[in-house]
Amino acid sequence: MEAKVSEILENILGMLGLEGSFEVNEGPEEVKVTIEASDPGRLIGFGGETLDALQLIVNQIVGKQASDKEPYKRVSIDVAGWRQNKEADLERRARNWMNEVLESQEDMELEPMPSWQRRVVHMIASETEGVESESIGEGRDRHLIIKAVKAEKSATKKEELE
Repeated sequence: MEAKVSEILENILGMLGLEGSFEVNEGPEEVKVTIEASDPGRLIGFGGETLDALQLIVNQIVGKQASDKEPYKRVSIDVAGWRQNKEADLERRARNWMNEVLESQEDMELEPMPSWQRRVVHMIASETEGVESESIGEGRDRHLIIKAVKAEKSATKKEELE
């Protein structure tokens, strides 16, 4: 899988005329790519939109080439540590949102965000007792609602995890 992802990235970055290097590390569930480029802003784009598009394209190509011998693994791409920093900041904010919902016991509706950011918030919600998260909406309007879970529902959720 590493070789396949490397080849795809070499082709795409070559077509874009971007200079730099990348490292591909295959884990049990996903393939992580770290790119260092001379002009990282061109690859990241406004709010990470270009990076999201690059990741989507690479994942679609890898998905189409997946086989029984080499099943599909999600590809996560980071440029100059941008996504890693965003993820850490989002995790911190998500924990604050969970605490706010726990204290107020009122639902919190978040602004629309890309799927990878919703995934991070969903993961934090699943680790936090007493809250749950739900994605609603379509396309660019897709966003999360963080909800307080009633005590009996929380106990059932805890039993399911054990």
